[in-house]
Amino acid sequence: MLKTHATIAATLAMAVAGTALAAGASAETKPAMEKCYGISKAGKNDCKAGAGTTCAGTSKVDFQGNAWKLVKAGTCTSIKTAKGNGSLSPKA
Repeated sequence: MLKTHATIAATLAMAVAGTALAAGASAETKPAMEKCYGISKAGKNDCKAGAGTTCAGTSKVDFQGNAWKLVKAGTCTSIKTAKGNGSLSPKA
């Protein structure tokens, strides 16, 4: 009986450790993201884009200056559009 309890305890400990390790690995592999303004097409923004919009998909025009999309960190300002590059802050 004592051996059975030890086996169960060891199995449970390995399961908990494996779960913690997997959770840490998924957090590490998820890339950092940032809001990039002025790059979304009309209706393709990720969330609220100022007055007259309520949430994702409500931007009115292509490359609307206050509409944003999440992009991989460090890439926003290199994204080129018909109205210029992406911006880390809302465009006028």
